[in-house]
Amino acid sequence: MFNSTVLEVAIGLVFCYASISLIASSINEAIASALKLRGRTLLAGIKSLLNDPQFSGLAQAIYNHGLINPQTAGRAKNQRELTSKPSYIPSKQFATAFIDVLQTPPGNAQHFVHALNALKDDQLRSMLLGMYQRAAGDLEKLRTELAVWFDYSMERVAGGYKRRSQLICFIIALVLAALFNIDSFRLFETLWIHPALTAQLALAQHHDLSATIDGLKLMPVGWEQAPEFALQSKQTWVMFAGWLVTASSALFGAPFWFDVLQKLTQLRGTGKKPEHTGTA
Repeated sequence: MFNSTVLEVAIGLVFCYASISLIASSINEAIASALKLRGRTLLAGIKSLLNDPQFSGLAQAIYNHGLINPQTAGRAKNQRELTSKPSYIPSKQFATAFIDVLQTPPGNAQHFVHALNALKDDQLRSMLLGMYQRAAGDLEKLRTELAVWFDYSMERVAGGYKRRSQLICFIIALVLAALFNIDSFRLFETLWIHPALTAQLALAQHHDLSATIDGLKLMPVGWEQAPEFALQSKQTWVMFAGWLVTASSALFGAPFWFDVLQKLTQLRGTGKKPEHTGTA
């Protein structure tokens, strides 16, 4: 069982990591929203999926479809004219739009097969013809296969987006750690000497940005004086390492640290169990 000092130090460290992760992720979300990164990433993923890097073939037709992009007139000839980029497309809607784009007029199966054979990309044509043959001409089965194909492909796109977001969060967290001197080693040392500093962090388990920032102000962070960096100084390199440890916590995400923090605060509230005094 943790003793009180170890528990208080752990709560303080985890709270700081949760705060940095929450602030970094909030800034990252603001950047992603302002730059419309999700919509751009999805568009790039669909262009890659359909082997249409110039946005002049299937990808263009898909994005002009009413099911995919109902907020536009559906007449975009290039990406510059694409004023709206959805950040999410349901797989069933993609499959339906894909079939509609190739099957003109609707219900004309013969024209659909002709459109598949007319595709210029050998890999895409071979894959889609294989899907059509496995579905035995049943468009509902084909729609299901297309939806599964789209979901699988978008999982890889989402994975790439997540890794990029983690990198951005790490960089933001590193900048925050340096600006506010959130050095994990210094923080540990101070909390070990003064564990009571974490006594006011009972509400830290809530994912509220303003409350988290207020709680962070109670922690031993910040600059007491103007920093002096000397590369030949061991203390400087230890401080840099402390910032890196703090920034690395953002890779786990705020929900992970707040979950850990909640368990630690519950453990602190439980206290030491009374000894059993009954007879066997």
